[in-house]
Amino acid sequence: MFACVLSTASGQDPALPSPSLTEVWQPVPPKVDAPAGGVPSDAKVLFAGTDTGAWENAKGGGPIGWKVVDGALVVTPGSGDIRTREAFGDVQLHLEFRTQTKPKGEGQGASNSGVFLMERYELQVLDSYRNKTYVNGQAASVYKQYPPLVNASRPPGEWQSYDVLFLAPRFAADGRVLAPARMTVFHNGVLVQHDVALRGSTVYQGQPKYEKHTAKLPLQLQDHGDPVAFRNIWIRDIARPVSP
Repeated sequence: MFACVLSTASGQDPALPSPSLTEVWQPVPPKVDAPAGGVPSDAKVLFAGTDTGAWENAKGGGPIGWKVVDGALVVTPGSGDIRTREAFGDVQLHLEFRTQTKPKGEGQGASNSGVFLMERYELQVLDSYRNKTYVNGQAASVYKQYPPLVNASRPPGEWQSYDVLFLAPRFAADGRVLAPARMTVFHNGVLVQHDVALRGSTVYQGQPKYEKHTAKLPLQLQDHGDPVAFRNIWIRDIARPVSP
């Protein structure tokens, strides 16, 4: 037996509160232009094919040793990591990378690099198309913490993309972790990390742990000895949603 629902001409049920009581009108979200295949209007462009001014050497600043080749920022092996001159906290990050067409090694030696949020939380870059290694160290892994949900890697030498939502950790004054860092990642448009809670800074040996740090730190790209290329790098500062 179905209950009879009375309604007015507007479709409202007079037995329920007015719809206006659940309508939120302020604040109005800011307008962002989002061209197809382009860069959002509120994004900071970190590399668009020529200018490397947004970057510095990760060891004490100064000019970077990486080279711009055909519109791509290419690792010069042995020159060291690079980092942004500007610091960031909660962000949306887009970048594209290309592994070597003919990698010289295998496993972790096959076109290895990394994207370090806040200089310490690593999203792995590697040729993982047909290259066996430990799964929490393959491409799109949160290095040594979370394997990707799937392997969305393209063949060596093809351009690939990462789209990352990163939320920085929150610390109490005494250094306690109030909220861990969190990361969601799309690799070539495929969800590979779903809101994972990081267990601490990336480490090669031992277990990750947190050490209190400032709310904003640079983005860092790794020189792991392979000429990996990057392009179309942009980043957006974001705010955590607040319930009305």
